[in-house]
This record gives sequence, C-alpha cells and structure tokens, in this order.
Amino acid sequence: MQNPLLKYAQHSPKFNGLHDVLNEVFADPQVRLALQHDLVPVGSQAAWNGCPAMPAVVTGSLAVVRRLMGWSYRTLAEEVDLSVGWRWVCQLYAHPMPNFRTIRDREALVSPKTVQLIHMKVVYLGQAVGITTGYRLRLDSSAIEMNIHYPTDSSLLSDAARVLSRWLGVARQVVTPKSRQAKAWFRRRHRQARRLARAIARQSKSKAKNAGKTSLKWYAQLLHLLEQLVAQVKEVQQQLTVFKQAAAQHIGEMFDQYIPLVQQVITQTRRRVLEGKSVPAAEKVVSLFEPQTDIIVRGKAAPKETEFGHKIWYAEVDGGLITEYRLLTGNPPDALQVIPSLRQHRRLFKRAPREVSGDRGLYSPENETAARRLGVRQVSLPKPGYKSKPRQRREHQKWFRAAQRFRNGIEGRISQLRRARGLNRCLNHGQAGLERWVGWGIIANNIAVIVMKLNQWRVPLVDALC
Repeated sequence: MQNPLLKYAQHSPKFNGLHDVLNEVFADPQVRLALQHDLVPVGSQAAWNGCPAMPAVVTGSLAVVRRLMGWSYRTLAEEVDLSVGWRWVCQLYAHPMPNFRTIRDREALVSPKTVQLIHMKVVYLGQAVGITTGYRLRLDSSAIEMNIHYPTDSSLLSDAARVLSRWLGVARQVVTPKSRQAKAWFRRRHRQARRLARAIARQSKSKAKNAGKTSLKWYAQLLHLLEQLVAQVKEVQQQLTVFKQAAAQHIGEMFDQYIPLVQQVITQTRRRVLEGKSVPAAEKVVSLFEPQTDIIVRGKAAPKETEFGHKIWYAEVDGGLITEYRLLTGNPPDALQVIPSLRQHRRLFKRAPREVSGDRGLYSPENETAARRLGVRQVSLPKPGYKSKPRQRREHQKWFRAAQRFRNGIEGRISQLRRARGLNRCLNHGQAGLERWVGWGIIANNIAVIVMKLNQWRVPLVDALC
C-alpha cells in the first residue's frame, strides 16, 4: 500500500514540479557521466570497494534544494531526513540519510565544468518547455564578496604571524628539537603580533597629535617581527627536508603556499605605510586564505564603495532565465563583455537576439556596430555624457524606452540572486569553490523559474515537453 504522505507529496505543486525538473535534468546521460567522473575518479576504489555510495543524482538534487531553501548542510540533512516530500524530490526515498559532512564533501567533488554543464541543461530545458524564446537579452554585472574580514595592513600582518606560527608549532612536533638554540627556530610570535595590530587599530582612532608617529613606530616593529618569522620558517624548511614522512612534506607545502603571500604583504605594507607610496590594486593581497580575491570599485555609496570579491557577469533572456554567467578577473569595464555574450547567445539559441539592452556602462560605438553585424535589430544601450540631437531622438523612441524598461528587470533578478540564492557572499573556499557557489545559485534560480511557470500554467513537465 502506498504511503499517504508520499501520495500527498506527488500531488503537491511544491514537490511535484521540482521533482520532475530535477529528474529530467539529472537523467541526462551527459550529466550523469560528468557527475560519475567527478565523484568516482579514474583509478579509485570507490566504484567497487567499501560501502554503497550515495547516488550522483542525489548529490546534485541535494545541492539544488540546499540553495533553493537557503539551508546549511546540517539543516539540509535534518529537513530532508524528516520529510517524505523532500526525500521524494531528492530521489532519496527510503535510503538512509547521509551525514551532513558527507553531503558537503561530495558536493565539493563536483567540478565547476560539471556545474556549467548542468546549468546549460537547465537552460535547454527551459527553452524546450517554452519558458523563453531568446528574442530579448539584457545584460548587467554584479559583485560577490568573499568570506574574509576587512583587509587592513595591520590585520593582514597579524594573520600572517598567526598562520606561520601555527605551522611552526606543527613542524616542531615532527622535528622535535632538543637544544635551546634549536628550539628558538620554532618560537611562535603570533601573540606579540596580535598585540601590536590591536595597538595600531586603537591608535588609528585616536585624535592625538603624535598618533601617526606612534603608529609608524608600531608598524616598523610589526614588520621587523614578520621578517624574523619568515627567516625562522626558511630555516625550518631546510630542517624538514631531512624527514621523509608525509606530514613533513605537507608542512613544507603549506610553507611554500604562505611564504610568498606573506612576503608580498610585508612589501605592500612597507611601501604604503613607511614609504608613503601607492600600491596598484592588481599588486595587493587582501587575504592570505583567499588570495584570488579582487578589489572592486564600482562608484557605489559608502560603505560599499570598495568590495572584496569577484565580479560576475549575467546575461538574462525573456522568461527570467539566466543563460550565461561569467566570473571576471579584476574589475574590467562592462562594455568589453557585451560582444562575447552575444556570441554565446548565438551558440545557445542558434540565432542572435532580436533585442539587447543594458545600462550606460555597456555603451560604446563599437558595441552597437558589432551587435548589428551579429544580427541584433534593436540595440538599447544609453550613451553617457553629452548626446547630440539625433542621439536624443533615438533614445526617446518607443522601442528604445521599452527595451530600457525590460532592462530594469535584471536589477531585480540580481537582487533576488543576492538575497535568496546567496550570491552576495561566497562561503566556499578557493577559486573552484567560488565557481561552484555561483553556479549552483544560478541553477537553483533557473529551476525555480521553470517550476513556477509550470505551476502557473498548471501543465505537467511531461506535457510541456510534448
């Protein structure tokens, strides 16, 4: 006899449409093969040894549901475990619910390339069911912050002392020095660096006349402390070469990772604080743990005039589907991204959009000319600054103003992505983690759009595909 709760879930619009869409996406052979390749690498024993693993479709479904609902991994495991509907949606059924750490670790194995493939399959599905025609395209960019503290020179130096001292303590357990002179190379200096950093932070708020000179003196002490710590680490690295254990090799790799970053922090602090020189944003390190973080200045009001993260480029079509997202390096002008998006749209829909719209930052005469050559009939990119009389008449035409009203919708879409899909701040680590974070957020948004449209039409997915 069928479980009545499962019967309710199968007839609930909340679960039914989402189950059908997820099943259609993850049943695709290319998606299944890509997930299997990521979760079961070639040469590993996971395919034939040990306990039965969680199916790949469950891993993907749990990732989408987590971003849809804004849950943590622990909350996801608890909610899905106690709900027949969510078990059915994630195709977990009567199988035991995996630990939240297992869910997190398996999701981290999915490569950004596979996430991009899943995103394209969702876009193709939206196109197949009639969510979008691809005739209208709107473009814009936004920024996603990395999960780091506000970078100041003193705090970065304190972080450097803390992480190097921590690994010196680990190295001491491997080397086990005996003499007092040998133990001195493993001296940890993080507490002294932290006291100096806090003193500098307090002095920066002081209104005393000699506050600047005092801060410079403490900065000089802090820099000298870090240089001593770097010299210690280099000596310990030489001592570790004698040991062949895996632990010694891992400590050496950590030192190799952090030492160049710490030296760059020391250099930029000396140039900025002691020498009074400006350091270009491309040469700055704003985090030792997320060194790929960019400094983004987009002319916003305080306190968001400077953001520390990455710039994301969005392309949205009519119907509300995000057809393209790209992580940009640094803070490039938005106008350079228009033509690549039009070419990507042509590859996706096999034709150019009838209309493309954007804000003033996307305008350039080259963009308008190239867009028309690619087959775009109506290019709605307002020109900033002075406008000639013919240009004013062009931008006051009915089609131009209608395209700008359509363009305004991407502002709301980006706001929803940042608020409801977590694209305001990335909680993953590393460049690959950032790409996964953004990709799953876009996938969750597109799936939600498809499910809501099907529920509004009251048409099952199978009928919509026919």
